[in-house]
Amino acid sequence: MSDLNDVRFFATAPHTCSYLEGKTATTLFADPDVQIADEDYQTLTLLGFRRSGKYYYRPQCNGCQACISVRVPVADFVWSRRFKKTLKTNTGVAAEWRLPYIDDEVYALYSRYINLRHPDGDMHPPSQEQFRTFLMIEGPNTRFLCFRDAEGTLLAVSVVDVLAGHGLSAIYTFFEPEQPKRSLGRLGILTQVLEAQRLKLPYVYLGYWIRECEKMSYKTDYQPIELLNGRVWTRQAPGGRRPA
Repeated sequence: MSDLNDVRFFATAPHTCSYLEGKTATTLFADPDVQIADEDYQTLTLLGFRRSGKYYYRPQCNGCQACISVRVPVADFVWSRRFKKTLKTNTGVAAEWRLPYIDDEVYALYSRYINLRHPDGDMHPPSQEQFRTFLMIEGPNTRFLCFRDAEGTLLAVSVVDVLAGHGLSAIYTFFEPEQPKRSLGRLGILTQVLEAQRLKLPYVYLGYWIRECEKMSYKTDYQPIELLNGRVWTRQAPGGRRPA
């Protein structure tokens, strides 16, 4: 198992930013050949790292700090009218926690989601090998949160890491792209908030938020929300303002 003092960190070569047009990005990542211990994963999360497959990474871009780690303190979570409507719309949808797995049903849903929602993204075209590398290489206590309708049809899968005693880390969610009225991505986050509350875990980590990136703007809908500034987590004021 790892000791962070002994883990080597590397930086990628500068590459085109996936989120901000005209920007160049650099990513810092831990040695992927080292098994990161549970407690070290929690430490890395507090420092703004995320997990993708076997990689623990965070942006480290020259002259840019647009990517901000965000987390929801679930004890104070505000259930807005929109969130309550999402739960009501999905009455009858069953949520089940499972160990990571892949079968024809799961992969078909993933493939439809990538093809219809992210045809110009980094993960297109989808493949089973990509799925396994991205979502099946387990971090500590990785779980699939699977949603099914009353007929048993798989609607969505949220990939979640359980950080013991600390929180849930929302790794990725893919869902049925032809049922937009269900707001399945939102349902995934709300269910993780409920699970964190049930387990008495303090936070749900939502990854990176970029103020200028429209497709990430939804993350600040979850209030209250805390932003990582350097090594200090601070609560954001309603309306997208940092606290004074």
